Amino acid sequence: MRNLTLLTDLYELTMMNGYLDCDMADREAVFDLFFRKTEQLDLALVAGLEQAIEYIDNLSFDSDDINYLKSLNLFGEKFFERLKKFKFSGDIYGMKEGEIAFPNEPILTIKAPLFEAQLIETALLNIINHQTLIATKTMKITQESEGAVAEFGLRRAQGPDAGIYGSRASIIGGCTSTSNVMAGKLFGVPVSGTHAHSWVMSFSSELEAFRAYASIYPQKCLLLVDTYDTLKSGIPNAITVFKELRAKGFEPIGIRIDSGDLAYLTKESRKMLDSEGFKGVKIFASGDIDEDIINSLKGQQAKIDSWGIGTKLITGYPMSALGGVYKMAGIEENKVFEPKMKISDTDAKITNPGFKSVYRIYDEDGMAAADLIALRDEKFDTKSPLTIFHPVETWKKKTFTKYSMRDLTIPIYLSGEKVYKIPPLSDTVMYAKKCRDEFWEEYRRLVNPHVYKVDLSDGLYDLKKQLLYQARLNN
Repeated sequence: MRNLTLLTDLYELTMMNGYLDCDMADREAVFDLFFRKTEQLDLALVAGLEQAIEYIDNLSFDSDDINYLKSLNLFGEKFFERLKKFKFSGDIYGMKEGEIAFPNEPILTIKAPLFEAQLIETALLNIINHQTLIATKTMKITQESEGAVAEFGLRRAQGPDAGIYGSRASIIGGCTSTSNVMAGKLFGVPVSGTHAHSWVMSFSSELEAFRAYASIYPQKCLLLVDTYDTLKSGIPNAITVFKELRAKGFEPIGIRIDSGDLAYLTKESRKMLDSEGFKGVKIFASGDIDEDIINSLKGQQAKIDSWGIGTKLITGYPMSALGGVYKMAGIEENKVFEPKMKISDTDAKITNPGFKSVYRIYDEDGMAAADLIALRDEKFDTKSPLTIFHPVETWKKKTFTKYSMRDLTIPIYLSGEKVYKIPPLSDTVMYAKKCRDEFWEEYRRLVNPHVYKVDLSDGLYDLKKQLLYQARLNN
């Protein structure tokens, strides 16, 4: 990854300069990166950690960066001297890529000098927000599809980087291939694609176009059949070419339908193919599809084996952004760590203070039953019963007796040194599937999912209540 040190908002730099002037730059602070619940988002599939690590590894201000910042006439020489020696020296804890995260749970926690922790806010949000959004959207799509899903979104992505890293995130979310050749090269993932309508239109007839394609790619013949008329010409011409292929000793792969009434067309196409002895030919569907359309098509008994999904996947439709935020949870004052929290008239925007971990609680069947956000120094004995309670409606309680717990928050950097080994993307894909399979289907369904419990530990709840009380006294 290229050096993205200046991929930041200006106010991060003005604050850093201010911390220097106020002799606060080296005070240790804790920040949490998390997302809030929305109508479209009640859980997320974490992605982007590898690129976040690459960003941290490459942090440095070169002479061109410093000369540009000098041209803004905002900063003093003391600031530039500090930038020349900049290196991240703090700790970062976080969830692995492929982990399932819920609102308000820290995906990343940064513990570092204020000068450093402030700089990296914008870029970390940019990286984690985008890939987590696309991975989460893909997870919903692949959950509904059952068949293989190919990501076809590059031409509709919000720029080259969104296309490349969106492809990567889609693989974590469950896609089996991408049309994006650069993503295939960079990340070692399968690429897929056949031909467009322009191929068919470039020949004097559809049949001639199909024959030419089958001649060039006899072992991977998948034909786009909806250029003119799917049922009257596309399927009959495809069958003619498939028979010719079979006579030469090759078996066709399938057909693709990109427009029209997909439920009707695929059912009729299946009948036509089967009647001519091509029961093994796959039907591939594409064209402005997402999880809701897949769900509807399945309800109509559409005969679709695989899916090609572009616009609505690569843009995270209908969500324009994940909405992740980066909030201070504590800072060193007089060499003592003081927890901090943002207070708001809106309950959802009141943050959780302190240096925290997230624990997943598993029932006796080994399935995820609840999450607990806790202070890092709290200890839990799984041999003793554990009672959790709703963080607002505190009378709602649940006690676990036979259970296990897993800390989702692992060390990534300690004292500026990377301690986490980035796994191959193929391992991350397997890990993401394992994490999804830990949840009962009722928690993952698209419509009216069962509410998954995410509660605060006794220690964190008491700390939050104490800070709220102090804030009322002081204001």
